[in-house]
Amino acid sequence: MAAAAFSLTLSSPVSKPHTFCTSYYSKPINASFSASLPCKRSPRTALKIVRAVSISSPDLRTGPDDLVASILSKVNQSDGGVSLAKEEHKEVAEVAQELQKYCVEAPVKCPLIFGVPTSPGGGYRSAFGRLFFKTKEMIQAVEAPDTVRNKVSFTALGFLDGEVSLKGKLNALDEKWIQVVFEPPELKVGGLEFRYGGQSEVKLQITYIDEKIRLGLGSRGSLFVFQRRTQAA
Repeated sequence: MAAAAFSLTLSSPVSKPHTFCTSYYSKPINASFSASLPCKRSPRTALKIVRAVSISSPDLRTGPDDLVASILSKVNQSDGGVSLAKEEHKEVAEVAQELQKYCVEAPVKCPLIFGVPTSPGGGYRSAFGRLFFKTKEMIQAVEAPDTVRNKVSFTALGFLDGEVSLKGKLNALDEKWIQVVFEPPELKVGGLEFRYGGQSEVKLQITYIDEKIRLGLGSRGSLFVFQRRTQAA
């Protein structure tokens, strides 16, 4: 999920596949975007997780709960996937592919798609961007019926607080793929506030979704791991 100068989108602005970890909390919504179909997992036995499972030990991957714990343990310890080595990206991708077997039949129609996950951060999360911008919070809200809001809060040059936000319209392409057309980004730095660039369009395949995480695969091959969090009171 390509974009303008600042790519606050659902996909990586680079051509090589990467892994990003995000988090989101659920909230009561009127899920008019989704169909009335229930979120049904594939008929496989789900084992309760009792310990962390190594991603590099395929024999221990006994169910979706174990796989979810495995993938989160990897990306949560790597600055949201930023510091993963090439081999580690491959390991995470293998677990994500295995989880895809447990995905609901029509993830785009599942109400669990709605919530407030953080965004991967686009350009400010690149190696060059991290030299100048320290990310404080990355939010991506998917609101019923068809609105996507991305926001990154950051500190620029060590002393300037800023925020970049995008608003987009979500379109379901089929039961697994979504398209989001974003309005021009809005940048706030210090007392300044302005828009720049033009519209951007992104596509994302929902490959797995449950009460804990949502996995998305960008059209350029980037994997995004959205982790659910408890809504603040």
